[in-house]
Amino acid sequence: MANTETESEFSQGEIDALVKEHDSESNFRDLAGKVALLVTVCSVGLSLFHVYTAGFGLLNEIAHRTIHLTVVLGLVFLVFPRKRAEPTKKIWIQSAMFAAFYSYLALSLFKSLEPTLPNILGLLAIGVLIVLTLPFPGSSKSSQSVAGRDWIFAVCAAGFSLYLTVFFEKIFIINVGEPGNTEYLIGLVAIIMTLEATRRTMGSVLPVIAVITVLYALAGPYLPGILAHRGYSIVRIINHLFVGTEGIYGIAVGVVATYVFHFVLFGILAQMSGLGQLFIDLASIIAGRYSGGSAKVSVVSSGFFGMISGSPIANTVTTGAFTIPLMKKSGFSARFAGAVEASASCGGQVTPPIMGASAFVMTEMLGVPYNEIILIAIIPAAFHYLAILLMVHLEAKRLGLKGMSADRIPQFKAVFSRSWHLFIPLGAMVALLLMQYTPFLAAFWGIILTIVFSYVPILTNMVGKANMDTSYVLTPKKLVIGFEDGAKFALAIGAACACVGFLLGAMTLTGLGFKFSAAVVDLANDMATVIASYDFTGLLSQQAMALFFGLFFVALACIIMGAGIPTTPTYIILASIAAPALNDFGIPLIATHFFVFYFGVLADVTPPVALAAYAAAGLSRADAMQTGITAFRLSMGKALVPFMFVYAPSLLFIDFNAVEFISALLGGILSIVALSSAYIGWFGKDFGTGGKLLLTLGGLLLIVPSLSVKAVGLVLVVGYLFILNRR
Repeated sequence: MANTETESEFSQGEIDALVKEHDSESNFRDLAGKVALLVTVCSVGLSLFHVYTAGFGLLNEIAHRTIHLTVVLGLVFLVFPRKRAEPTKKIWIQSAMFAAFYSYLALSLFKSLEPTLPNILGLLAIGVLIVLTLPFPGSSKSSQSVAGRDWIFAVCAAGFSLYLTVFFEKIFIINVGEPGNTEYLIGLVAIIMTLEATRRTMGSVLPVIAVITVLYALAGPYLPGILAHRGYSIVRIINHLFVGTEGIYGIAVGVVATYVFHFVLFGILAQMSGLGQLFIDLASIIAGRYSGGSAKVSVVSSGFFGMISGSPIANTVTTGAFTIPLMKKSGFSARFAGAVEASASCGGQVTPPIMGASAFVMTEMLGVPYNEIILIAIIPAAFHYLAILLMVHLEAKRLGLKGMSADRIPQFKAVFSRSWHLFIPLGAMVALLLMQYTPFLAAFWGIILTIVFSYVPILTNMVGKANMDTSYVLTPKKLVIGFEDGAKFALAIGAACACVGFLLGAMTLTGLGFKFSAAVVDLANDMATVIASYDFTGLLSQQAMALFFGLFFVALACIIMGAGIPTTPTYIILASIAAPALNDFGIPLIATHFFVFYFGVLADVTPPVALAAYAAAGLSRADAMQTGITAFRLSMGKALVPFMFVYAPSLLFIDFNAVEFISALLGGILSIVALSSAYIGWFGKDFGTGGKLLLTLGGLLLIVPSLSVKAVGLVLVVGYLFILNRR
């Protein structure tokens, strides 16, 4: 009988430790006692609040977002530890720089407010808060313990949103547009605590970007050239960021509070109900028997799970704990095994129908129906997985590896008989989305049905129909754990999206997005002019070269800005700043958003900050940097396909043209074959550097829209592969 259970050589403790090391979103404290009880109550309460509002109606925009952030930011300082109990010199310097920034804002606000006693006392209290942000050793010797200042931070972080919730009518109805001194003081606390919450959960990259944008808004008149603007006072900036929906409570927090949170919770509960095991079993059935089957199982299962997982890193470690050891035992190198898992896990973020909840964010930002978003996403995702599977297949053939043994592949009948009920919640949720019900209502029914149908094994065993595994039943105790974990996994992305509000708010004030667009267009045109001056053949038009360099610069900016930041805030940032630059080249709006989204996701496997690849390297025990480089190469399809659909929008079913679609589709497939063969160095036979260069050139030419250029690429690729195998 086939072995239907997948075993891991890693303990749960080792898996959890690896997730904490590489995924800052999952680096939770090990709490106990009354603090743990408080965190559990607040986390479960937050999850229940979102489940209830998803099913029975959301609150008004501001109230819903403020209640969400009250709990989220308050929990951050209880759930997430300081980076180290004893701070390093680097952490001291970083914290001192942030404290200096906070002090500058406080002094600027002091000059703007009347010197009354309440204002002075308020600013003195803020000064104490700023001092507490410095990383001097607390009374606790361990960063895992909740120190006194963590409680102060938690109260302040929860307090500024709670203030807006309690005094909603006064601030947003009676005194709308005219905040008082109290609102300005609390607004400054909001800026400080949002940045500190993001630093604690995500590191300093995103907070530094946010600080730069605030300083940019303040220093406008003193900046040179295109960067200059009128400048804004600290009072205006606090008003813009804190009161209203342009800053902290903007669209980024809105999509987390209404879309992302629900699907994070659904993913947690679905995995607890056995869906992760089902995905691995189905992947084994689909791909296990073929050459290099263990790696193909990794690709398929990670793609399945990645669709409902909001974290590529957690996905890498969760599925990789099973698939990476299996790949190594099959004969793949440790480096290649880790890279396959990382690349496939990141691919889940671009795979419909869920796309790690990014599809719903796109729907919100573009105003395009969900049905159209997932239709548009199909071919780009297919290209990504075609590239990975083809490289896995070629590497397996080169090494002479076989498929998985029959006893390792489960029987479909056995899998279906014990797991059929797990298809219903996912199927119902997708059906509701396709019927254009709201995403949060679809998630509500997905969560409810996951809980209800998890009890099917118990009912089936009671009536004697079968002997089903009841270990995945979501008992009340497990539900509490699931609701708590769902809330905890949403904390980091909630803090990050609140911080993203600084960027979006500064953009609406200063026009930063338009300035970035102008800079990219000017730089691309300058580069195109230089290249065209050296082109004596006349084959390279300046317009085409400007488009290419514009795409290249935006792609580079996306990878840099996406480093170490979760997928959802990355996409929101890039869609607001980088995507408008491509609109100036006449590229359709949807294509620009997909372009920046793809390259933002690619950051997780792009060294030097390839977090998913580094997590996979921890499981495979391979060199982290080499694993990252290999994962980037395996993600070649994800790097190429954005250029393909920009040059041929028909691939996204935009302004559809059958000839363009077929030409781009066939050219893309052959390009991936050529580039995959070039990377592996094998296509029926081994070949050397010359063949790799020739296939790389031919593969790149095949994605160029010009039919004459495609023809040259076709001759190079087909001709070389034919001659190679004739030999």
